[in-house]
Amino acid sequence: MTVDLTTIGLSAGAGILGGAMNALAGGGTFATLPALIALGLPANTANATSNLALLPGAATSAWAFRDELQPIGGVRIRLLAAITFVGGLAGSALLWATPTHVFDLLIPWLLLFAFIVITFGKRAADALHSRVTITPHMLVVVQAALGIYGGYFGGGVGLMTTAVYGLLAGVSPRALFAPRTLMLAIANAAAAIIFILAGLIAWAACLPMLVGAVFGGWIGAHIGKRLPHGVVRGWTLFVTGATTVVFFWRAYF
Repeated sequence: MTVDLTTIGLSAGAGILGGAMNALAGGGTFATLPALIALGLPANTANATSNLALLPGAATSAWAFRDELQPIGGVRIRLLAAITFVGGLAGSALLWATPTHVFDLLIPWLLLFAFIVITFGKRAADALHSRVTITPHMLVVVQAALGIYGGYFGGGVGLMTTAVYGLLAGVSPRALFAPRTLMLAIANAAAAIIFILAGLIAWAACLPMLVGAVFGGWIGAHIGKRLPHGVVRGWTLFVTGATTVVFFWRAYF
């Protein structure tokens, strides 16, 4: 990729927006992925580059919550972390093995799935929480699936993780922040290892996007303290919905 002002500017700007979205309500991939594809990257390379660019923000958040970590549903955090890491490696290896033209057709459906999760996930989780609980053994299985999805694509995985943890009896929503954030960071870190070794990272776009994402995360955290939740949610749904429509048009029309 040619290093010029357009590449640097678009990558950094998308990183700022993606970092801010992740800090506010999630969905940062919906900002970074289209920008990278607009720069001419293949979809799987763009996804890998986006993953690495957003990693420092996830890692920083995980570190901030480190003192609040505790077992989830009777399962030790270290075990969940190990499962997530292995799942992230498997998911990223699967992305590496997916031909670009196949991923181009898959990605609109992955975005649609993430959009549905962001739109209805919390309400569905709240409804299930009063009726369903999962066992520690089931949590281990589901955590492996979340790790694989996080390594392969990851859109909406934060809300999916919160929903799964919410099905554990006796776990308050506030207690879910720390383990959820840690699992996201671990899945991204595992995927980054594979993506770097496989040569899937477009460094010319990744580095300015990474810097922008860190700055955007800081901005988003401060904005989030002032904006009403409805405004933040409305903006997130608009960006994710519009991006999903654009990718369906790009792939099938």
